[in-house]
Amino acid sequence: MITRFEELDWQPTPIGDLMLRRRTEPAVGREIYEVKLGDEYLMSSLFTVAEEELANLGLAAVEGDELTVLVGGLGLGYTAVAALRDHRVRELTVIDRLGAVIDWHERKLLPASTALVTDARTALVEDDFFAVMRSEPAEGRGGYSAILLDVDHSPRHQLDPTHADLYNAAGLRALDRHLAPRGVFALWSDDPPDDDFMVEMNAVFDATAAHVVDFDNPVTGGVSSNTVYVGRSRG
Repeated sequence: MITRFEELDWQPTPIGDLMLRRRTEPAVGREIYEVKLGDEYLMSSLFTVAEEELANLGLAAVEGDELTVLVGGLGLGYTAVAALRDHRVRELTVIDRLGAVIDWHERKLLPASTALVTDARTALVEDDFFAVMRSEPAEGRGGYSAILLDVDHSPRHQLDPTHADLYNAAGLRALDRHLAPRGVFALWSDDPPDDDFMVEMNAVFDATAAHVVDFDNPVTGGVSSNTVYVGRSRG
């Protein structure tokens, strides 16, 4: 089988040229959607297990019903759609810095788009998640039941150096202001569990854990893994 690429969209952004493309993947015999930022591969629909587990593990740690959830990073939409499968979720807000990514979903270019944009619980917001976390919570708005973050490659490897301040205790405390009492913060990472980052997590949150999520890799024929960090606000 010959691999063929179809460019679905290309747009310049403040952090590099953004491209959405679709291709056939001989290893699995189906179409794959990929996002590149400059020369970096950001995400692929070939590997979605850990993105979905970010929502599953994060929400599994949340108590109660009528949940309000904030997702940082829209991407291909798999984390957001997994969150919507939890029937306790009353309201889902997804923040993405890149309006082009929101536009892809509103145009229903991606496999997860229809389930996402046709669900009345969903709001897609173009904004800088990291700037929002640094700011005071909006007056009159209660804290989120859960904040699920998937933007950077890992706490050590950021797409933008301005993101780095979120991954220390001071930055996590700023984020914690946006959580409801006993609300949950969960973070996806492409790297193995990071002991130094867990020290920062433990300084702010209770019930912290670094979950290793394994998944089959049809390209290598082996098993790959990501990490999902989870912590509960002390309120």
